[in-house]
Amino acid sequence: MTRVLVVEDDRDISELVRRYLEKAGFSVTLTSSGQEALARLTESPPDLLILDLMLPHMDGIEICRTIRASHKTGAIPIIMLTARAEEAERIAGLEVGADDYIAKPFSPNELVARVRALLRRAQRHPPEATTIHYGPIVVDVDQHTVSLAGASVLLTAKEFLLLGYLLKHRGRVLSRDVLLTDVWGYKYTGGTRTVDVHVRRLREKLPPLEHALVTVKQFGYKLLEPPPGGKAVS
Repeated sequence: MTRVLVVEDDRDISELVRRYLEKAGFSVTLTSSGQEALARLTESPPDLLILDLMLPHMDGIEICRTIRASHKTGAIPIIMLTARAEEAERIAGLEVGADDYIAKPFSPNELVARVRALLRRAQRHPPEATTIHYGPIVVDVDQHTVSLAGASVLLTAKEFLLLGYLLKHRGRVLSRDVLLTDVWGYKYTGGTRTVDVHVRRLREKLPPLEHALVTVKQFGYKLLEPPPGGKAVS
């Protein structure tokens, strides 16, 4: 059974989330403490984390940053759950590695749909290739790993899926709306800035993409073909 860890200090909200997720067939563990959440994540990493931004002693931003810094927990899909709906707060969560963001009050059914969509894409492996090469970048689809010139690069679940999508559709101009629909898996309501944040993180983590992943003004992005001598796909 797919395991979801919910970190939320409001008991009513956490119980509501638990009830709907368990009804949908998920195994749910609740905690209201950031320290306890990190301990549980280290002992037995869940398949997905729902993380409240405003927590006592250790907020969601700090927890998310700690999770992403560890190779054991770095790829866990994270949905940030918070009462703060301002764009700056959404971007802050995405900046430290959250894959999705939903603001309170929220529809429990929408949250379940987002959990399913994120898990579906995190677990999906393209059948046509197990390893993708792009110059010095190597993506192992089965192992869910990325390396740059032989050195391991840690990506979040959404960064990994976005990279795979861009590689698969390299040479094509992709709108932000198309990326949101195909990578995030639903009509995303958080705004197209979400794509920009993830693209910027890919460029930072994989420097060869800095010039190869070009911005198409007021539209989206295009990943150029690899330079001469660089492998495309194998």
